[in-house]
Amino acid sequence: MAIYFVRHGADDEGYRGGWSQRGLNVEGYRQSEKLGCYLKDNQSTYQIHRIVSSDLQRALDTANEIARFLNLTVESNNQWRETNNGVIAGMPNEIVNERFPGLYFSSLRMDEKYLGGESPLEFYSRIQETFKGLCEEQSSKNHLENVIIVTHGGVINIVYHMLKGLEWTNKNKSFPDSNTGIHKVEHINGQWTLTLENFLEHV
Repeated sequence: MAIYFVRHGADDEGYRGGWSQRGLNVEGYRQSEKLGCYLKDNQSTYQIHRIVSSDLQRALDTANEIARFLNLTVESNNQWRETNNGVIAGMPNEIVNERFPGLYFSSLRMDEKYLGGESPLEFYSRIQETFKGLCEEQSSKNHLENVIIVTHGGVINIVYHMLKGLEWTNKNKSFPDSNTGIHKVEHINGQWTLTLENFLEHV
């Protein structure tokens, strides 16, 4: 029983991410194609039964490419979204810098919300609850299938901190999370453990 986390493929730089609904660029589609092909060719190793994705477009684009190769459907879930950055989601960096000078995720206090969005603490709590719920679902309901969660770098970083028993803040250095990198979490000796980190053989 394994949970695979995958960060979405590349999207256009120059825009604020968060809850942006901008999709993948050409490179991102190519990365996702390669990942889907790799998982199909190595299905005996990965044995993927479910694909769950953040409902933001760049994640859905990635998940749909994977699903195309594995002949699976994508389950959309808004709880796996990146942090809610409110009014600046999808806005060009140049405009954000003019209207909200110095506004970055790491510049917020833990309890300070983006305008129209959430605070780092609310983001952490959402992912903590969602991840724990997934682990309970996989364990208590005796789900033996392997699942891929297509999500975002900020989400994967929180999961790393949880699994490694590290305190998370919005000012921490992030763990490596390349576009379409694979991160494997397995249930071993009664606890969930990272067994593969940012695997990129497919690209």
